[in-house]
Amino acid sequence: MKLEPMYRFSRLEKLIGNENINKLKNTSVLILGVGGVGGYVVEALARSGIETLILVDFDTIDITNINRQIIAQNSTIGMKKVDALEKRIEDINENCKVIKIDKFIDKNNVDELFKYKFDYLVDACDSIPTKEQIIIECLKRNIDFISSMGTGNKFDPTKLEICDIRKTYNDPLARIIRKFVKDNKINKKITVLSSTEVPVKLHDKTPGSTSFVPPSAGLLIASYIVRKIIEK
Repeated sequence: MKLEPMYRFSRLEKLIGNENINKLKNTSVLILGVGGVGGYVVEALARSGIETLILVDFDTIDITNINRQIIAQNSTIGMKKVDALEKRIEDINENCKVIKIDKFIDKNNVDELFKYKFDYLVDACDSIPTKEQIIIECLKRNIDFISSMGTGNKFDPTKLEICDIRKTYNDPLARIIRKFVKDNKINKKITVLSSTEVPVKLHDKTPGSTSFVPPSAGLLIASYIVRKIIEK
């Protein structure tokens, strides 16, 4: 019996075949926001053989990130998130090209993202105005994208789902985006990751979080991206 040669993506190739491995290899994904959700998107895409990842985040790692962010450890506190992720990706797959954009993105500089060539955009940022602008820009430019809604104050990862924004409920952030879509008479499908769980009510504005809801959201988004790539 002839043994197949083994390499880092051999187990994935068993499921999807060499042709689809090459599709993943030649795909570029931009991830806007690499915290609790976005960090796990990046992790899973790097482990799926995607060889161009554009990381966009202006933040540094804080001790309060440790409970949910894959890059947050005692040894990385104070590091720029994009720098910590770049080091992590290099240790996973040295063939992966990492482009870092260490900036806060808003409507005044959003065009900077589109100077780069990419096939998919993952919006995992916290800024509502930025999310709204990303929707407008991606639709205008006919770029495939998925936007993460709220994972804070949620406790049950089985309530996460990928759907059109119009089908979301029990998600305060998604409610705002739904209104934006309606007010702007946007008729195209807006794909989002959202939770149907009723959020836990807190007495202050700082959201609570877990080690399993934001990461699960990130992995679902990565799965969605990978499946979209191999379906083409």
